[in-house]
Amino acid sequence: MHLHPDYTTKDSPWNVADTAQRLTSLITERGMTVFVTIDQSDQARQVGLELRDTVLVVFGSPKAGTRVMVAEPLAALDLPLKLLVWDDDGRTLVSYLKPTVLSARYALARSLAAPLDGIEALVDALLTDSTGQPTATPPSAPAR
Repeated sequence: MHLHPDYTTKDSPWNVADTAQRLTSLITERGMTVFVTIDQSDQARQVGLELRDTVLVVFGSPKAGTRVMVAEPLAALDLPLKLLVWDDDGRTLVSYLKPTVLSARYALARSLAAPLDGIEALVDALLTDSTGQPTATPPSAPAR
């Protein structure tokens, strides 16, 4: 597996379906909108192809995202935000574009970029309990 430096990838202790469900619940609890959840592996099966378990969660805050797209119309190519939940040989991984990459791509003012940083906190909240400890011990993995 080749990891791209523009993306953050973290281990989840749950399978792909459970991780995606927990993410969508957390997104909704935090007042954001889940626009669509795409089971890409299911879509592949429907056309006779195989793909590891892979789910794309498209979500965001229309209030924050709209301000970014007003300032930089091409940012609509990257918004709303996306989380990829996928299986890598039995390990469930959650990947997303680093907010700093997105901010730099469109030279966003800090006031516009700040809400995008929330993707980090969202994934961290998924993977840790209220004390900041991992929710479960994921399989050992190389540092990312």
